[in-house]
Amino acid sequence: MPADTRLTDDASAQGHAEPVASPDSAARRIADRVALPALSLGSGALVALSLPPWGWWPLAIVGIALYVTVAERLAAEGARRRRRFGHAWLFGAGWMYLGMGWMVQLTIPGYLAACAIFGVYHGVAALIVRPGPNSLFVRPAAHALAEALRFAFPFGGVPLASLGISQVGGPLAGVARIGGVVLLTWLTLQLGALVAVAAARLADRRKRHPDTAPRTLRPIATVASGLSAAVVTAALTIAPDTRATGDTIEVAAVQGGGEQGTTALDVESDVVTQRHLDATAAIPAERANTLDLVFWPENTIDTEPGEPFLEAPERDAVAAEAARLGVPLAVGITEPFTERRPRRYTNAHVVVTPDGDVTSRYDKVRRVPFGEYVPLRTVLRAITSEVDRVGAAVAGTDPAVLDLPTGERFATVISWEVFFGGRAREGVKLGATAILNPTNGASYTGTIVQTQQVASSRLRAIETGRWVVQAAPTGYTAFIDHTGEVRQRSDQSERVVLYDTVELRTGNTWYTSLGDGPFIAMLLVVIAAGLTPAVVRTRRSDD
Repeated sequence: MPADTRLTDDASAQGHAEPVASPDSAARRIADRVALPALSLGSGALVALSLPPWGWWPLAIVGIALYVTVAERLAAEGARRRRRFGHAWLFGAGWMYLGMGWMVQLTIPGYLAACAIFGVYHGVAALIVRPGPNSLFVRPAAHALAEALRFAFPFGGVPLASLGISQVGGPLAGVARIGGVVLLTWLTLQLGALVAVAAARLADRRKRHPDTAPRTLRPIATVASGLSAAVVTAALTIAPDTRATGDTIEVAAVQGGGEQGTTALDVESDVVTQRHLDATAAIPAERANTLDLVFWPENTIDTEPGEPFLEAPERDAVAAEAARLGVPLAVGITEPFTERRPRRYTNAHVVVTPDGDVTSRYDKVRRVPFGEYVPLRTVLRAITSEVDRVGAAVAGTDPAVLDLPTGERFATVISWEVFFGGRAREGVKLGATAILNPTNGASYTGTIVQTQQVASSRLRAIETGRWVVQAAPTGYTAFIDHTGEVRQRSDQSERVVLYDTVELRTGNTWYTSLGDGPFIAMLLVVIAAGLTPAVVRTRRSDD
């Protein structure tokens, strides 16, 4: 009689054996139904915990390695597509629901839907991968491509909680000079996959003699390790860096202070403006001999509907401070269109000279979905009137630059735009020697958005080889050098003026010259090359 069957009293009377589940099969069912899904979800949570504000960069690689371990086990067992999709979705959900927790304060339904959709991206990526040694290459490329899609779709993309942000403080960050966040994402995923393979082989060798260990992964792991090491080496030693022009400018970044978790409906615009005027008034007159620019955050001045900034009394107040210090002020303005259409507005940054002229202006191009405009507003209005609390910002069309009267040019990325590498890259390609990031995170409590924004500013600095100055009304305000190091950063909610000497730099990194396109194409080539043998084998078996 088999070990996993016995005769019950009734069955023995009838002469039949009743099967009894073995302990091994019961343990496997528990692993399949509980442990593996929990591990997939937890691996994504580890990736999220590598992000600011919690983060330690190695956690991303550990989380990826755990997910790859689950995925490879499912592949070895011949798991169905639905199951492979589900575990990858759990990985993405664990990552997104924690890493994008800030979105709850913007829109809870949007948060639930967006994170679920981005989990689907990773589920589809898992379906692209075929079992076999090529999965060591294809899986990282497929998930990196899923992230590249998330940076662009839907609604222009939501590139927060990215692997690039998680690695900005680690040794891999220099890769951004070559291929920006896309290449950095792939490399992080590839290293995580290699860690998973190495751990699996180590466990296997402890159980069996080394000669019986799977050999098929040895050359692949060797090549992959070599490629990864080559990329890191290239980032640190081969990729061109920028060079100092020999010129510097002294910048005063103004943070007016105030409570976080507030919106324009909670705090009058005049209050915000006055806070920044008061902070600027505290700049001592002797600073006028060294200052070149006073830099205010986004949305610090709201004009009346139909009233252009040039005709607003706030322009006169700003010009008075510029005249007192003898330097231009770069200030963030919001201009509602007309009294009949007050919800339509432009979000811009302008340079005001001591004589009151506005000599340069940039209107924000990339708007925050559900924050500055509502996609599918008509459809969503039928569900909830809350959509009407959100205005309708009009996208700008001009290049992302501001020019000072003395000739210095800044790439200018307003708030949300700093999460998109292409916005800063546009200004740098047009000759900018430094980057300005005026922002307004006052709507959010906590530090998720604020710390991830500082990390994104650090990435933009590394990608372009330019200094970045970030100014926010309630924090964080910061100076970041061209290597991505934060030289100084304010506390939240405090009123403070930070001063620093910004080094102007010229020259292009490879990322500035190439952008994201070639590296997205690289991912597609890797995926196609990895899948081709599987396709050929399938066709031959059909024949």
